[in-house]
Amino acid sequence: MTTPKKLFIKTYGCQMNVYDSERMVEALGGEGYVETKTADDADMILLNTCHIREKAAEKVYSELGRLKPLKALNPDLKIGVAGCVAQAEGEEIMRRQPAVDLVVGPQSYHRLPQMEAKVRKGETALDTDFPEEDKFEHLKSRPQTKRAPAAFLTVQEGCDKFCAFCVVPYTRGAEVSRPATRVLDEARALVDRGVREVTLLGQNVNAYHGAGPKGDMTLAGLVRELAKIDGLDRIRYTTSHPNDMEDDLIAAHGEVEALMPYLHLPVQSGSDHILKRMNRSHTAESYLRLIERIRAARPDILMSGDFIVGFPEESDADFEATMDLVREVRYGYAYSFKYSTRPGTPAAERALIPDDVANDRLQRLQALITQHQKEIQQSMVGRELSVLVEKSGRNPGQMLGKSEYLHAVHIDDAQAQIGDIVPVKIVKSMTNSLTARQIR
Repeated sequence: MTTPKKLFIKTYGCQMNVYDSERMVEALGGEGYVETKTADDADMILLNTCHIREKAAEKVYSELGRLKPLKALNPDLKIGVAGCVAQAEGEEIMRRQPAVDLVVGPQSYHRLPQMEAKVRKGETALDTDFPEEDKFEHLKSRPQTKRAPAAFLTVQEGCDKFCAFCVVPYTRGAEVSRPATRVLDEARALVDRGVREVTLLGQNVNAYHGAGPKGDMTLAGLVRELAKIDGLDRIRYTTSHPNDMEDDLIAAHGEVEALMPYLHLPVQSGSDHILKRMNRSHTAESYLRLIERIRAARPDILMSGDFIVGFPEESDADFEATMDLVREVRYGYAYSFKYSTRPGTPAAERALIPDDVANDRLQRLQALITQHQKEIQQSMVGRELSVLVEKSGRNPGQMLGKSEYLHAVHIDDAQAQIGDIVPVKIVKSMTNSLTARQIR
């Protein structure tokens, strides 16, 4: 009997990279690999990288430097770099770090088995193409093993928006939507493995227009078809662009019971001047009116957003416009970052504002967001919610899961199993979670 080879994969960045890593593990599973949680005993190490953050490439090179001693101890160890840094850097990775055997971009990882065979022969393998074939069609069927009750499902990749700060169009390519039948088939397979909630992923997921039996299907149409799958009780999606929030999708939030009352809708800034310089193609006013329409369809929806502060040319007035928008929307969650240069993007050539100014603005924005988050969490106390149980808690008899609103909820003295959806009453708001008792 052949001893399985061990694969260690380290994932950086977004939920889509988490999904991609799962598929890479599955693709190499057919070549005799099993996943290991430590790099020390691996036969192959893959770094699935993200290029969104500042100095992303340098961080990858630093990690590769830390891995070199493992290869010195085990010359048969193979090291690969995947994802967006791989796409952006290409053969430069192998030039700077000769210990790397394999470099594969995010659109080519379905070719990993062939690349793995090549490196096992002592050659190097590089593939950062944007192939014409659908990588999902060439990936093996997902194995019929038990899954956690919540899963990611990629339905769309790439972006055509070309925001001035973003590398996605250059590393992930143009917008491409998976055919609806294949998405539905994968969702059914996940349900068969124990999944009760899927989060539909895309760099610009609400731009989804996948081929369906009666022509292109919008994201709203896909959501409605997914909701018909017996056993799929919860549907979410991320990340969206305001310009692609169409009427049918807004309506679905009020009409599809399985579509959870949570929406991540990045705005990035509350200043029209900065939005224009970001090439965001929407205004603060159009965004606020969109929020009104969404809340009219689903009054209890919890909004989440993204913000960049300290963008080149941002004035005090521009920043205060962002603060005003946050006060009006009142986000349950929001992710805020100080602008950092992404090489190769249009904004990369612009002069930065002083670092101390950007830091001060970020702290003020995060303080306001945190205040609203705490107030919204506190408003949940006394309410009855439903929780999808995902794992055991730290305390005896405690279980942990997610509410409809994506709050982490600790259920004390729970009479529930992983995968159950149970009614609870919220009894306490913690820093980043809620505490509840199960309603029996």
